[in-house]
Amino acid sequence: MVLSVINLQVEQEQWETLRQNVWSHDYVNAYLSNDSNVMQPVKLRYRGGHTREYPKKSFEVESRSGTIHLNAEYDDPSMIRNALSFKFFERIGVPSPATKHCVLTLNGENLGPYLKIEGVDSRFFLRRGLPCTALFYAGNDDANFSLLNPDTNKLKTSLFQGYELVIGEQADRKRLEDFIFNLNTLPPKKLYKYLESLIDLDNYLKWLAGAVCTSNYDGFNQNYALYNSSPDFIYRIIPWDYEGSWGRNCFGERCSSRSVRIMGYNILTKKILSNKQYKKKYKEILQEILESVFTTDSLQPHVEHLLANVRPAIEIDNTRKWPIRIVAREPYIIMSYIRNRRKFLAKHLKSF
Repeated sequence: MVLSVINLQVEQEQWETLRQNVWSHDYVNAYLSNDSNVMQPVKLRYRGGHTREYPKKSFEVESRSGTIHLNAEYDDPSMIRNALSFKFFERIGVPSPATKHCVLTLNGENLGPYLKIEGVDSRFFLRRGLPCTALFYAGNDDANFSLLNPDTNKLKTSLFQGYELVIGEQADRKRLEDFIFNLNTLPPKKLYKYLESLIDLDNYLKWLAGAVCTSNYDGFNQNYALYNSSPDFIYRIIPWDYEGSWGRNCFGERCSSRSVRIMGYNILTKKILSNKQYKKKYKEILQEILESVFTTDSLQPHVEHLLANVRPAIEIDNTRKWPIRIVAREPYIIMSYIRNRRKFLAKHLKSF
């Protein structure tokens, strides 16, 4: 299959402005066209964390039709881990961004294969018929649902640290801060009733199971989105940035299938799983996923399809850091990870 092409055009002055500071969150003006060759004005900026300093950059594009992310997937030899993860989450019932591999050109220069990822914004919810009155991005590990800074172990100066308000008002920010405070201070009996009134537990536990299966260590305290809708104001969660998963970490290094514990991380998860009823439900959800979706039989066709789709473009892209012999072994690495992870989780489910 031939990948679709996305063309970006950026005037020299705007391009120089963008390149001056890779850590800037400011947009520059640009134009985008796809296979239809119809140019549309867009806003363009770099995106990512440590990847901003890589020779192959990732981009965020804002247009009238919504936000898209163009990920270089530089640390992932297969370039499929994000796409596979979001497909997996959708299959277990957690709303997730749509993805599609493409070829990106910038001012006529072929930058090679990229992964186009649907932005989580107002249009994301409209496309799915989901009501959303408030949306928060968890951008760093301060978004751990704790009163304490994870680096200093001291009280945070603000309980909104780690979050970005994308949709909503100051009242929504205050409501989230109150939620984090109450989560950490209410006695158990009051806390459980409080959680039931403000958290979609089915959604959260499925998300937790998905993060645990894929071993995305960075996905528990950051790299997620919280949203709620009136009149219930119940929080629901969406995964984000799963490049470090399926047997490799966020730097592309091989990692053990035992590296992430069965209960995951963060304070909200700890509080939820301290309740016997919620813990039992989580075990049932995880067990069902292990029996149905998180198997080599279920996932191998998706792995092979995704890699077959993008591999020809990877093979002729001399800007990537991974040799093709490594790329060729990725299906084996991912399948081996799934088999070993299943054994680890099945063993720990018995005593959990």
